[in-house]
Amino acid sequence: MWGALKCNFCGDCLVKCLYVNYDKDRAVAEIKALMEGKQAEILSQCVTCCACREYCPTGADPYDLILKAQERYGAFPIPAEAVAAFDLGAQIPSELIPGDPDKPILSLCIMERLIPEDTLDSQLFKGMTIVKGGDYFCYIGYVHVGRESPIEKNARKFIDKMASLDKEIVFIHDDCYAMVHAKVNDYGITVPFKYMHIFEYLRNYLRDHRSGVTRLNRKVAYQRPCASRYTSEKDVFLDEIFELIGVERMRRKYDRETALCCTGPLINVNRERAVSLQAKNIDDAIASGAHALVTLCPMCDRVLRRPTSERGFSKIFITDLCRMALGEKSFPA
Repeated sequence: MWGALKCNFCGDCLVKCLYVNYDKDRAVAEIKALMEGKQAEILSQCVTCCACREYCPTGADPYDLILKAQERYGAFPIPAEAVAAFDLGAQIPSELIPGDPDKPILSLCIMERLIPEDTLDSQLFKGMTIVKGGDYFCYIGYVHVGRESPIEKNARKFIDKMASLDKEIVFIHDDCYAMVHAKVNDYGITVPFKYMHIFEYLRNYLRDHRSGVTRLNRKVAYQRPCASRYTSEKDVFLDEIFELIGVERMRRKYDRETALCCTGPLINVNRERAVSLQAKNIDDAIASGAHALVTLCPMCDRVLRRPTSERGFSKIFITDLCRMALGEKSFPA
């Protein structure tokens, strides 16, 4: 949540932004305009990647300020049908598939169709209870259509639904984890259940089944999702996963704090700009010497499917990468 008293007008939030070219004076002017309730150029230039939230050294959360202003002025020029697609998310039929009572629940949110189709066949998830569909929709994705109010409106409903499962929950969707671990704090909501990110779960599984792991000896680039701007501390789990399976995370320009958005939201606003940013991102991944691009967000995975394929560059969802180390799949040639 935006904290005006925390802002020291350093300008870092927008000076570091990868999608505009602002110096400190311009950055501060933009923030001051928003604080005064005025419109500012950043509202239309923002790609909704949430990075300014992470760049802010004082925790003032300038992205919340931008997001609320985008909604107030209708300043993020996304087509109505794209917004409607999010509204339909809550209407996707829900299902609970019971598993072993001593194993945690795996929440797919509304992402089942976007993850590799045989994911749940893996030994990684054997015996887990599965929940999926609109009842388990986390809503935080509305940030990518310039809307904050649907998140606030539905936050309590989401938390109460997950709590009713009365078990520890593993979130395969980075957005869901961001919602429970960070965003609900904005609304004074306490999370009354145990949960973990898919990274932590995979790290634990691989660590506990070392004898079944074959080191891949490969180099990869990582596509960091925008939702990770809310929970950057969990990156340590990914680095441990890579170490356990013998994968080197290549150093490159657009990773960690300087990651580029997959441009999923931007495609519906400015396709030419989105394609240009995708090319910059993939060029950087290839130049790093990586054998493949590893994704975590199902939407990133889908959006980058075509541009990586056109470059002859392999793209691997994180669960599939772990399955390769477990002998369930082969690393792409």
